[in-house]
Amino acid sequence: MLKLVRNELMKIFNRPGTFVMIGILIILTSVVGGIVKYNQNHEDVKVNENWKKEYQTEIKSNEKQIQESKNNQQIDFLKKDIALKEYRIKHNLSPNENYNVWSFVNDASSMISTAGLFTIIIAAGIVASEFNWGTIKLLLIRPINRGKILASKYISIILFALLLLIILYSYSSILGVILFGTPDKAAPYLNYFDGKITEQSMALHLMISYGLKSINMIMLATAAFMVSTVFRNSSLATGLSIALMFTGSTITFLLASKFDWAKYILFANTDLTQYFEGTPMVEGMTLTFSIIMIAIYFVLFQFLAFFVFKKRDVAA
Repeated sequence: MLKLVRNELMKIFNRPGTFVMIGILIILTSVVGGIVKYNQNHEDVKVNENWKKEYQTEIKSNEKQIQESKNNQQIDFLKKDIALKEYRIKHNLSPNENYNVWSFVNDASSMISTAGLFTIIIAAGIVASEFNWGTIKLLLIRPINRGKILASKYISIILFALLLLIILYSYSSILGVILFGTPDKAAPYLNYFDGKITEQSMALHLMISYGLKSINMIMLATAAFMVSTVFRNSSLATGLSIALMFTGSTITFLLASKFDWAKYILFANTDLTQYFEGTPMVEGMTLTFSIIMIAIYFVLFQFLAFFVFKKRDVAA
């Protein structure tokens, strides 16, 4: 299996386009850093010395809204806001903080969608291209189980996606230190979950955040991999997956505002940060529910890909 994965990675990195993708990711991250630095140099940083009083006023306003509101999602959001503000006041954690390396790494996470786009392109062509070029026959005449061949291709996709995430995180960290420096005192990230607040180091929080935000990328790449395997058409797999990447969440959000069954749609569940930094898309959704739904879709995509690949007549 290791040899198969290595061969697939060699195929990926033997393509000039792969290095072009990595270069584009680095260039775009640099552009974002340059824009933020430019805006920072032309803006006055305001320090709010009366943040505790303002927080206390906002807490009272939120408590009043909780009593008047009948929307459970709004109530949950207000409770979270109150808890965070009370924690900051109690532990004297000022929200006044200069833009620094961790702020930039967080902003650079928006580039995960770009990394996802490149991963989808690789996933969409990794099987279909073998059929188009006729090399699939040479691959399958070897005394190797078809399942192992397909699994090695999928593993190589995941490894490529992880490489892009590592490059993005590492490069944005280095660039952030150069452009914005490190904070004098490392402020913790306040993690709110299940009504409790815990402190996390920003480095650890951002690693977890990158991981959670990459779930949508992995699932779309898995869908592209499945379509590529089933229909042997990389254009269809790429086009469909990219369309879902840009419109899936929006359409799901619109459906979720009217129908409870929208919670069973994949894109209602791929953003797990909604349970830590926001509110669920559909009332009643839980972290466990979303993980189960993601697992079901993942198994379904893989089943279709492996079932069709094993039954496929290569001569057809």
